[in-house]
Amino acid sequence: MNLPQSFRNWISVIGAVIALLNLFLILLLFIITFVFDVGSSYVGLFMYIILPMFLIVGLVLIPVGAYFHKRKLRKEHKTQQVKAMPVIDFNNPATRNVAVIFTAGTLVLLILTGIGSYEAFHYTESVEFCGKICHQVMEPEYVAYQESSHERVSCVECHVGSGADWYVKSKMSGLYQVYAVLTNSYPTPIPTPVHSLRPAQETCEECHWPEKFYDPKLRIKRSYLADEENTEWNIHMLLKTSAEHSAKGISEGIHWHINPDVKIEYIATDAKRGEIPWVRYTNLKTGEVTIYMDEEKKLNQNQIDSLEVRVMDCLDCHNRPSHNYKVPQNFIDEYLVSGDIAKDLPDIKSVAMGLYIEDYPTKDSAFNAISKQVSEYYELMYPELLESRKNDIDRAIASMQNGYSQNFFPHMKVKWSEYPNHLGHLETDGCYRCHNDKHTSAQGKVISRDCNLCHDITAQGTTDNLEISNVTAPLEFVHPVDINEVWREQHCSDCHFQLY
Repeated sequence: MNLPQSFRNWISVIGAVIALLNLFLILLLFIITFVFDVGSSYVGLFMYIILPMFLIVGLVLIPVGAYFHKRKLRKEHKTQQVKAMPVIDFNNPATRNVAVIFTAGTLVLLILTGIGSYEAFHYTESVEFCGKICHQVMEPEYVAYQESSHERVSCVECHVGSGADWYVKSKMSGLYQVYAVLTNSYPTPIPTPVHSLRPAQETCEECHWPEKFYDPKLRIKRSYLADEENTEWNIHMLLKTSAEHSAKGISEGIHWHINPDVKIEYIATDAKRGEIPWVRYTNLKTGEVTIYMDEEKKLNQNQIDSLEVRVMDCLDCHNRPSHNYKVPQNFIDEYLVSGDIAKDLPDIKSVAMGLYIEDYPTKDSAFNAISKQVSEYYELMYPELLESRKNDIDRAIASMQNGYSQNFFPHMKVKWSEYPNHLGHLETDGCYRCHNDKHTSAQGKVISRDCNLCHDITAQGTTDNLEISNVTAPLEFVHPVDINEVWREQHCSDCHFQLY
């Protein structure tokens, strides 16, 4: 094809080859993905991000090559007056060819850019992009997300939300994350909470309306003791998620903390917001302000002035809504309830708990240890069961391995204790960060530790000896194992956290 002499150089030719090759690959991947419905999590990355970048580089090289080639011609042929600027003369076939190619190429590029930008936007907003591209780094979050009640809610609904400003902020933050992955400089585990996260009022409350937190919720928890019989222990609790009568909205109960008529602020002295020595309550209707201080961890005024004062929102209690790494006793209880682990296998709960105390360097080493130690235990203690209950033992081993793979990630140093769940107060302090009878005001008011502020126990005990409350009076908590009255004075986590 007849083209201007300035385009006849290796840089422009290489640029054209790069552009055409990448255009061909983009179209090929498009056909493979949409026509034949074949692809992987990385196809979108190449089709919408990587290959278009190389396509643009190739297109840029074409005029760059022409520019430098013309400069070279001017230096070599000074007497021939090679013009610095291109001459647009459509009587010249070379100019017409360039114009046709440029016009057609621009139209095609604009169409492809429009489609590609649209698809790239949606691809970078997809769960696949968030969870699978940086597989090793994001594997714990992605696996936990798939096991959560928010599995059908895309990552960006919570981490970005609507609006261009937060979209730009998230992408700017993502650039550093890409750099950290490429240079292998990311921390393990990834620190939380995410301080740049959008306020819960703009994300969580798009679906969970505070105005609709009505009526208490009955929760039934079935647990199993670590004894030979795996004794089942049930507890039924009426959670006071709002006032006793729905007409009163959230003026009482657990969700009173985000009542629009009050504002709760606090200061945490640790990165994970587990230590809260200072709380401020403001009644927005009356203007009343009350400050509560933990007398054992009292802050001075300089500390109060220098530390962040955070307004309490959903995520201060529901801090693991989609990425919750379960405590071993909880997911083993779930397997026992579902029948994946036979609850009549003697000592199976105790054996399982002993396995998760250890820190394993890899997932494979954990799987091998689980299989080996369970088999050795029954060979030593119950040799007759190795043959008669072989299927049950094998199924128990598989369930324990599955529980490990969903909640422990050695390569990222991730497990439940690294990401404590503040919802409740069993394995971590949770509610007791503030509700511990230690936070007092100058007027003598105390943030109470009374369990019945948040829930009433309506039934508790073993299946054959279940104690049931009457309509008017809830039951007093009974610890499944006799520890005298220690539970009244100590936090549950003082013992339960140490178990693992």
